[in-house]
Amino acid sequence: MLLTVETGSEKEVLNALDEITYVKEAYQIYGIYDFVIYVEAETPQELKDLIEKRIRGIIKIRTMLKLRCIKEGEVQVGIGKGI
Repeated sequence: MLLTVETGSEKEVLNALDEITYVKEAYQIYGIYDFVIYVEAETPQELKDLIEKRIRGIIKIRTMLKLRCIKEGEVQVGIGKGI
């Protein structure tokens, strides 16, 4: 996920994210977004609950962009020469 937060609240948000078990990694970044975080959940419903109840509950988060990873073998993408 990519997050934007209120200016000056980066440390507070990082501490709040650290309290959430499903958040495996969180990094402050420069650019349009302030954080990139990696979350893991067993089921789509668990992921939905995590986002709606825990991450959206962090008051200082302004926007979120969710990115879903493709599992190995789920989709094959390739580049062919001469195409």
